[in-house]
Amino acid sequence: MPSVCLYFQVHQPFRVKKYPYFSVGWDHDYFSEGAQNSLNNKHILARVARKCYLPANRALLDLLNWHPEFRCSFSFSGVILEQIEELAPEVLKSFQDLVATGRVEILGETYHHSLAFLFSRAEFRRQVALHSRKVQQLFGVKPKVFRNTELIYSNDVAREVEKMRFKGILSEGADHVLDWRSPNFIYRPAGTKKISLLLKNYRLSDDIAFRFSQRQWKDWPLTAEKFAHWVNKVNGNGTNVNLFMDYETFGEHQWEDTGIFEFLRHLPGEILKHPDNDFATPSELIAKYKPVSELDVPSYVSWADVERDLSAWKGNALQDDALHAIYGMERAVRKTRDPLIIDDWRKLQTSDHFYYMCTKWFADGDVHAYFNPYESPYEAFTSYMNAVRDLRQRIEMKGGEQHG
Repeated sequence: MPSVCLYFQVHQPFRVKKYPYFSVGWDHDYFSEGAQNSLNNKHILARVARKCYLPANRALLDLLNWHPEFRCSFSFSGVILEQIEELAPEVLKSFQDLVATGRVEILGETYHHSLAFLFSRAEFRRQVALHSRKVQQLFGVKPKVFRNTELIYSNDVAREVEKMRFKGILSEGADHVLDWRSPNFIYRPAGTKKISLLLKNYRLSDDIAFRFSQRQWKDWPLTAEKFAHWVNKVNGNGTNVNLFMDYETFGEHQWEDTGIFEFLRHLPGEILKHPDNDFATPSELIAKYKPVSELDVPSYVSWADVERDLSAWKGNALQDDALHAIYGMERAVRKTRDPLIIDDWRKLQTSDHFYYMCTKWFADGDVHAYFNPYESPYEAFTSYMNAVRDLRQRIEMKGGEQHG
C-alpha cells in the first residue's frame, strides 16, 4: 500500500543587486534593484505569484475539497515568507487557506535557506528556531519534520536535527546512497534513536519537475493516468512514494501551456482509483510506517544537479572565497548586536548567492541560469563580495572586529 507524499519547496531569495565597488561605504541596500529591471526581487515574486503560487494554490484547494483523502506538504524559506507577507498578501492568504484545511503540513528548515550547517552549528540552530517562530506566527502550526536547505543531508545533519526534537527529516534518494535499497521505504538515520528518514523518489519526482514538457522524452506526453500506473507498480514493493519538488514546477518551470495544471488536477483522482493507494503528509508517514533499517550517509548529499552533492555551492574558488568571507564574520556580526547588520548578514548566507557563482554548465547550466540576474558567475561574485566589503565596514564602525 504506497502512500503518496507530495512535498513542495517554496523559496525565492533576496538577490544581491549588481553592486559595484564605488557603492561600498554609502549604499547599504544590497538587494533592491532598479524598478525597471525585470530580474529584480519584486518583479520575480510578482511573476512567480501570477504563474505559479496563485493558480497552483487554487488547484490544490480544489483538490482538497474534492478528495478528503488528499494531502500535501510545503516548506517555505523565511525569506520567501517575508516577501509575500510584504508584497503579496493575497499569496500568503492562499497558503494560509491551504494549511487551514488541516491536511497540509509545513516543514521546518533554515530561515534564510542557508548553508549554515556546513559552517556554524550555532547559527544553524538559530535560523531553524527563527523559521519555526515565523511559521507559527503566520500559520499557527509548529513544524515537526525537517527539510534542510536543498535537501543537504548526512548522518550529522540527522543527529543534530534529532537533538532539536524533530521527528523526521527529508533527503534525496540518490543511487549512490541507497545502493540496492529502495527510496520507497522509511529508514532510520545512522547514529540516531528516534528520528525517521524520508527519501525522495527522484525518478518519479523528476518525471514531473524536469521531464514533463520534454517532447524528446520517450514517455512524453505524461498523463495523470500514466503516472498513477507507475505509482501502482510500487504496491508490494514499498510503503511510500515521496514526490519532492520545487513548487515553481507548476506554471513557472513547466508553463501552463504544457498542461501541467491539468496534470495536477487529475493526479489525485487517478492515484486514488487504486484501492490500496492513499496520500499522506510526512508526519502521517512517520506515524504509519516504521523504519525498515538503518541508512548510513557519512558524506553530504543534496538534490542539486546530476552529482547530487555540494558542488553546486562550493565547487570553485569564487564560491569558497565568498563562503569563507560571510561565515568568517559571525563573531563580529553578533558582537554588534545591530539587528539590521545581523539581518543583512543572514540574507547574504542564502544558498542562491553561491549557486549563481557556479561554473558548471552543460546539462546543469540551464538550471543554474534560471532566475539568475547576472551575466556570469564572476559578476555574481564581484557584486556579492562588494556587498560583503560594505557590510564589513559597517561592522567596523560599530566597533566589531576587523576581518581581512
